[in-house]
Amino acid sequence: MTEAMEYDVVVLGAGPVGENVADRARAAGLSVAVVESELVGGECSYWACMPSKALLRPVIARAEARRVPGLSQSVRGPLDTAAVLAHRDDFTSHWKDDGQVAWLEGIGARLYRGFGRLEGAKRVVVAGPEGDEQVLTARHAVAVCTGSRAVLPDLPGIARAKPWTSREATSSHKVPGRLLVVGGGVVGVEMATAWQALGSEVTLLVRGDGLLPRMESFAGELVAEALTEAGATVRTNVSVAAVERAGGTGPVTVVLAGGERIEGDEVLFATGRAPRTDDLGLESVGLEPGTWLKVDDSCRVVGSDWLYAVGDANHRALLTHQGKYQARIAGAAIAARAQKVPLLETDPWGAHAATADHAAVPQVVFTDPEVASVGLTLAEAQAAGHRVRAVDYDLGAVAGASLFADGYRGRARMIVDLDREILRGVTFAGPGVGELLHSATIAVVGEVPVDRLWHAVPAYPTISEVWLRLLETYRG
Repeated sequence: MTEAMEYDVVVLGAGPVGENVADRARAAGLSVAVVESELVGGECSYWACMPSKALLRPVIARAEARRVPGLSQSVRGPLDTAAVLAHRDDFTSHWKDDGQVAWLEGIGARLYRGFGRLEGAKRVVVAGPEGDEQVLTARHAVAVCTGSRAVLPDLPGIARAKPWTSREATSSHKVPGRLLVVGGGVVGVEMATAWQALGSEVTLLVRGDGLLPRMESFAGELVAEALTEAGATVRTNVSVAAVERAGGTGPVTVVLAGGERIEGDEVLFATGRAPRTDDLGLESVGLEPGTWLKVDDSCRVVGSDWLYAVGDANHRALLTHQGKYQARIAGAAIAARAQKVPLLETDPWGAHAATADHAAVPQVVFTDPEVASVGLTLAEAQAAGHRVRAVDYDLGAVAGASLFADGYRGRARMIVDLDREILRGVTFAGPGVGELLHSATIAVVGEVPVDRLWHAVPAYPTISEVWLRLLETYRG
């Protein structure tokens, strides 16, 4: 039986991004349908942000406690693995989405379970779990919020080897004796940190010459140093050529390009993401399936007046918080266009432009030490043609850091635009720096002049006093 329904907005995907598009559209008085084929709450809630950070929190807390006199001797033992995994399971609601469904229905959105595909302009056909089919028509907009998936490289033997991706790494109920991690980006270093602390013998295999290649080089250097001290093996400038696992069970062997063989009990490939747009019916509206969707700053697909791509699907910034930011922008733009309200298209920091995607993307890497950054790195700022200066400071020399932990190791860098005297980017690396990041984000987004920052007095003795030290260093 086919049911036909009409809504102002149809949202494909009920992860955090789709939820926020729905929320903003409903707040503006628009009717909304949301289509989801898996769990309401999406990748972040069940296989990414929440479970990974639940695994990492006790790891980081123990590491920090071990550096505090009077406490360090009390936390020398191993982590309670069963308790850590149970804590992780609680944060995923045991992979049940009842609470998220209740929230979605509470804002007045209609949830459709099943696979949604476009069949022409503003028309979505939903294939339900019981073989039923529903046709949804959008009066104003369809928003693609289907996210991304982990990509496995095309290597001999990889399919038979049944490797972990980020999903298995965040949801496993067993600690592998030996874990091979391929990839030195955020997922690779976070999962290496977590499973090493939980008892795995971790070997990290990185194609490039360092970890966290998209950040300032000192960040990856500090993380690599800490992982090595914790017992992990970090190998750079190596390339995996094949994977072997007889029968798909038992030990797994990674074969390097030079022929070296490394055996483990599990192998995690953290080597990239691809958009979940391959089976959305994009061809019915003149777009190529399986591609990232190019959008303008309101997240509307270029060349369309009704189709939006929000979050990972547009490839602007593959981060949950940035996707939610885009969703707030897109929801406001959809409502404005539906109500024929002029958009603030001439204001780059207005309600209808996701400008932060270009200028001020914040990110925290929850390793030991933490890494936190916003805006441009030195290399990115120079490549963009800005005349800039990098200002560095040893975080361990700040009074608050020395109180935070004995032997505190860290570094801070701000990128100053010498023509405009504003900050283009800031990076911190060190224990506890994640909570420093929002002040840096405000400085970058607000384009606060360096002279005005001089009057933002940091409390003493906190780690945030590094702001004063950076400004003093810049002023000479």
